[in-house]
Amino acid sequence: MNEVRIDKWMWAVRIFKTRTIAVEACKKNRVKVNNVVVKPSRMVKAGDVIQVAKPPITYSFKVINLTVNRIGAKLVPEYLENITPPEQYALLELQKIGGFIDRAHGTGRPTKKDRRDLDEWNSPLYIDDSFDFDFDFEE
Repeated sequence: MNEVRIDKWMWAVRIFKTRTIAVEACKKNRVKVNNVVVKPSRMVKAGDVIQVAKPPITYSFKVINLTVNRIGAKLVPEYLENITPPEQYALLELQKIGGFIDRAHGTGRPTKKDRRDLDEWNSPLYIDDSFDFDFDFEE
C-alpha cells in the first residue's frame, strides 16, 4: 500500500472520531497536506506533513506509516509523529483559562437580583398617574 485517502487515514490514526467528521473537516478547508488545502479523496503517502485546524490551534502531523483500518491508541505513534509547535499548545492553555480571568463583574447575563431590579424599574408603579398625557395640538 503506497497511498491512502486522507479522510480514511485521519480516522484510522484517531485524529478524528468518525470518518464523516474527517470528511467535513476537509470540506471546510481545515486540512492541509504539505501546506495545500485538500479534498477528502486526496491520497497521502509516508513522509507527508498534515496540518489539521481544530480551533483554536492547528495540529501538525508527519505520516510515518499508512493504514486504512482503525488502530488502537497505543499503536498510533507507529503511524504518525506529532510535530505541532509548542506555541500552538500555549494558545490552547491560554484559551482554557482566558474565559475566567478576563470577565469583568457585571458583564454577561444579569443575575436574578439584577433581573428583579430591572423588572421593578420597568413596572408601571413608577409612572406618575397624576400627569395628564392628553395633548391638544389643535390651534
